[in-house]
Amino acid sequence: MSTFIVTGGAGLIGSNIVRELNARGETDILIVDHLNHPGKKTNLDKLEYASYQDRAAFRAALRAGDIAAPSGLFHLGACSSTMETNQAYLDDNNTGFTRELCQWCLGNGARFVYASSAATYGDGALGYSDDDAVTPKLQPLNLYGWSKQKFDLLALQEGVLDKIAGLKYFNVFGPGEDHKGDMRSVVNKSYAVIRDTGRIALFKSHRPDYADGEQDRDFVYVKDAAKVTVWLYDHPEANGIFNCGTGRARTWVDLARSLFAAMGREPQIDFIDMPLALRDKYQYHTEADMRKLRAAGCDVPFRPLEEAVADYVRSHFETAQAGKA
Repeated sequence: MSTFIVTGGAGLIGSNIVRELNARGETDILIVDHLNHPGKKTNLDKLEYASYQDRAAFRAALRAGDIAAPSGLFHLGACSSTMETNQAYLDDNNTGFTRELCQWCLGNGARFVYASSAATYGDGALGYSDDDAVTPKLQPLNLYGWSKQKFDLLALQEGVLDKIAGLKYFNVFGPGEDHKGDMRSVVNKSYAVIRDTGRIALFKSHRPDYADGEQDRDFVYVKDAAKVTVWLYDHPEANGIFNCGTGRARTWVDLARSLFAAMGREPQIDFIDMPLALRDKYQYHTEADMRKLRAAGCDVPFRPLEEAVADYVRSHFETAQAGKA
């Protein structure tokens, strides 16, 4: 029996959860993922764990009763593309698989901590409260958001939220996202561009109430998100769906300036038109309401944007460059 199972353990949040467990001396970990990108293999190479299993093989073994229950299961594995259009795939991979794992953990006495998403909040018209009374009213803007919303609703309707913990991660960025393609953070996408050209491009606003680049997000450093996730394993009395964000929205211009400062450059920002396909699905504002998590006793701090970006640049990008020198 593995002490821990981490699905999506080669991904952004998952690999940082494993790293957080490693920092505590925990290495009896089964990592489950799908190594469809060399960046995921790179993430694994930096971790200590007992075994690895492909996602499809793990799911088959789970259904066959061939997986021993762990002490805790962190379920981060999912298709996280907001542009995915295959609803049947998302219903199975994101919603159905999560339900299977939840039922299995509950039946075997394993702590179940899973990833929901801030994408469930849609355009933010109903605010960003993680209160159970709000959850059924939410209207995500894309199929990915709906795949997360559907499981949250199932957990609520089936009365298991007093036994499990879910996290609605806001805009998570940091080491471990090199494999994510178009879903990488703006920091990750822009570092090399700034290094080579000295400039960054941000989307123009297509709403009169927001200036260009003043659209804002609750940017969360992945190292902090991982600590919160592991805290929920440590505190099985803290159950339900919780937001995972800083509680303070910052603008894209703030993010860009933070990156320029971390790289020792003067800000040079260009504004470009947002693709038409995104305009009616774009969130102009996100900001986590953190009262519920704090009331549950979680005192894990979230570092300010400037500090997080500086750490990312120093610990990831500059380290990688030094290794190539």
